[in-house]
Amino acid sequence: MATTLRPLLSLLTFILSLSSSPLPSLSAVDTFVYGGCSQIKYTPNSPYESNLNSLLTSLVNSATYSSYNKFTISGSSPQDVVYGLYQCRGDLAMPDCATCVARSVSQFGGVLCPGTCGGAIQLEGCFVKYDNATFIGVEDKNVVMKKCGPSVGYQSDVMNRRDAVLGSLGGSGGLYRVGGSEDVQGVAQCVGDLSLDECQDCLSEAIGRLKSDCGGAVFGDMFLAKCYARYSTSGAHVYTKHNHGKPILSSHFSSINL
Repeated sequence: MATTLRPLLSLLTFILSLSSSPLPSLSAVDTFVYGGCSQIKYTPNSPYESNLNSLLTSLVNSATYSSYNKFTISGSSPQDVVYGLYQCRGDLAMPDCATCVARSVSQFGGVLCPGTCGGAIQLEGCFVKYDNATFIGVEDKNVVMKKCGPSVGYQSDVMNRRDAVLGSLGGSGGLYRVGGSEDVQGVAQCVGDLSLDECQDCLSEAIGRLKSDCGGAVFGDMFLAKCYARYSTSGAHVYTKHNHGKPILSSHFSSINL
């Protein structure tokens, strides 16, 4: 498996799970994929901390009835404003979405981002992010995580089906897209704050990078900051409910394994 390092223009320190095991089934939608935290800390018991707690509570409550939502909690001064959103995987039932978002939020105050002004976490079933700088509605095509499975040599029939599935994902509409051909599966999704045109642009970038960077790998994952595309051949991964049948760092960032 290959996990690649590239420069990241971001305030977040990304923390990757470097496990070589295949992705879990739907029963483990709260499995960690990647996460990161701002290097800036807020003052304990400050208005920002109070607003952050309100934001995270709103995210958890909203996930019981909506698969995506965004919030801005204003303060008496600009430095107290906090922005946040979550996005559940498009095929999840609401109870699974709510569980995933609650699990993500619990990580921010625990091992992942205690006391930081910004944080992002991607679990198998959902993405959650908050920050003191606005990012909502901003397209961001920076690569935050790439994972390519082992290569078994270029098998033209399998790779042709892989390319067809990825082409189908790129040509479909909507923010959540799935496709398959025989033993090849694919899934792609954008965060809900992007427009359809921005989503298409983001996914085109993710799919292009996935094909070029992962070559003949049996599976590939390409997570950009606001979208992702993934594929699997020969059942290497199980991505969706309906288909049962290296961090990017600059010199002042660091990575750890969870």
